Parts: sequence; structure tokens; C-alpha cells
Amino acid sequence: MRREDRHQVAKGRGAVSNPGGRFEGTRLEAADDGWGSLEEPPRRPETLLIADRPRRAISRNDSPDVPFEQSVNPYQGCEHGCIYCFARPSHAYWNLGAGLDFETRIFHKPGLAQRLAEELAAPGYACKPISLGANTDPYQPAEREHRTTRALLEVLLAHGHPVTVVTKGALVLRDLDLLAALAQRRLCSVAVSLTTLDDELKRVLEPRAAAPRSRLRVIRELAAAGVPVTVLLAPVIPALNDHELEALVGAAADAGASNGAFMLLRLPHELGALFEQWLREHYPQRADRVLNRLRDLRGGRLNDPRFGHRMRGAGPYAALLSARFAAACRRSGLGNGRGPTLDCSQFRGDPAAPRQGELFG
Repeated sequence: MRREDRHQVAKGRGAVSNPGGRFEGTRLEAADDGWGSLEEPPRRPETLLIADRPRRAISRNDSPDVPFEQSVNPYQGCEHGCIYCFARPSHAYWNLGAGLDFETRIFHKPGLAQRLAEELAAPGYACKPISLGANTDPYQPAEREHRTTRALLEVLLAHGHPVTVVTKGALVLRDLDLLAALAQRRLCSVAVSLTTLDDELKRVLEPRAAAPRSRLRVIRELAAAGVPVTVLLAPVIPALNDHELEALVGAAADAGASNGAFMLLRLPHELGALFEQWLREHYPQRADRVLNRLRDLRGGRLNDPRFGHRMRGAGPYAALLSARFAAACRRSGLGNGRGPTLDCSQFRGDPAAPRQGELFG
């Protein structure tokens, strides 16, 4: 299939091009064939859902920058189309690009919940909280049809296993029954990503994600149901949404969030070029200011992959952001940390096995 890295601003999509993956050995360029093909508008990119039957469910990491050691990712690629998504470069492992491919070639995982149940039942499994949505959103549009995330929550509830969820999708409220049941047993918390209160910025920054007011409703309804909610300001983008920091914290606190965290924009691998292209398309007068401020925060580069630096940056402006966030949390009554401690003591590898107390009933 012919790949074209053509400039394309498509309604409802984040990236404005579709460059090849970084592991590809060849590059194709659009060329005039004499028949005016370059003058024709590119075809509107459509979403393709691709089945990928998993060999395992749980991924593990030892990064000191993230608050979990285990995760399960129901989907790879994300139709929300957030231009800043640090997971975009991972599509290169499928020989696909981080641009429109990432938003339109979505891998779902039939049988993932069964795989998870098998791994939880394995002898020697050590219970530690599992994160859903560590890579791409577990409540993106594909979840309406495939219901993989819901099936995973059902397995985790049956096993008494703690879980954290990260999302910017309003579809999470469909599973409020399961999340509330888990939270009642101190087995669940949800982090809601809130990037901006500006609908116009959201439209181009996160084209198919829930609107800001919808995310505040998610926080409100989760909190009302007893589910601990962390508001995640991610990413903070200098000279683009950083001025909203205090307003975002205040709005989330008013909606019922109990905890807050923030992360600075990360631009690993080919994401830097994609983000700059997007920035010059949508905010040309502000582009250089944004990029220069990022370089100031990253030691002269657009990205700094070092642990301890990649989430917050370094230098005076990074220190100012941290101070502003901490002050906003204090004023709003939000905890400034990683959320509640979940209970691992209720875990059962075999949900059908009787509990200790039942043996003497």
C-alpha cells in the first residue's frame, strides 16, 4: 500500500500528516505523475479496527516516574487523536506511523480478559495494583463496541484485585456500577485527564476526546458514587495551556476530585516533529515561543528522556510550574500526590474458592 506523507488537516483528527514509522527501511514521497494527482485532496482517513489476539495481558515496568508496576492496555493506537500523546511512537513496532496511522489503525485484543484471569490465577502471582490506560485510553470509541475494558474490570472485581484507571473519555460512566463496587472495597481509583477548559483548544488538541465540561461531569459523578478521583493535568504545554493551571485545579476540585497531579509535555522520538508541524498549522504565531520554552525546560532539546526529569522538566520555569501547582492544590483542598493507597489483601487467585471465614460458617 502506498504511503504518502502529505500535509492534511482532517476534521476530527489530530496529526496533520502520516509519516512512516521510524523502523521502516524506505521512505516514500508524493510526486507529480503528470495527471494532477497531487492536486487532488487526500482521502479522508477512516478508522480501521484490527484484531490482535494477545499472548499475555499484564505488562510490567520499573520506571521510577510512574506510580504503578503493572498495567493492562486494552487498545493500541487511540482514536481520540491527541497530538501530544507520548504513546504515538509505539505504533512504529507495527510498522505504522505515529501520525494518522496511530489515530486510525486501532488494535483491539479479543480474549484479553480471559488472559488476565489466567495470569491472576497462576501460582506465585504477586498482587500489585494494575493500571488500565497507562498507554492509550481504555475508554476510547472502540470500547463502545468491544467492551474489553468492562470485561477486565469484571475480572478484577471477581478476584478482589486493585485497579487504577486513567481516561479522558466520558464512556467511563457506563461502568460506574463496577467502579463503585471496587471503590467500596478500596480497590479502585480513577484519574481523569483535564488539559484545558477552552473548547476551541480542545477541538484541535484532542479532537475526539470528551469536551471539558463532560470531563468535569465525569469527575462529579464518579466522586458522588464514592470513587476516588485524581485530576491529571497532562500535559502542561508552555505558552499554550499553562496559563490555565490554577483554573483547571479549581474546576476539578469544585467537581469533587480529591487529588491532583500534573505532567509536562513529553515529545519522544518522532513526536517532536509531529507536534511542531501541528503547532505551526494551528498556532503559527505562537509556535516559536512554545518550542523555545520547551527547549529551556529540556536542556536545549525538545525532549529529555531521563528519569526524574521527563515528567517535570528542569530550571526556573519548571520550578515555577511546580510551585504554582502546589499552591493551587492547597487553595482548592486537593491532595498533591499519587492518589489513595489501594488494598491488595483481598486478592484471591481463585474467585470460586471459599474464603477463610466461610470454612467455619
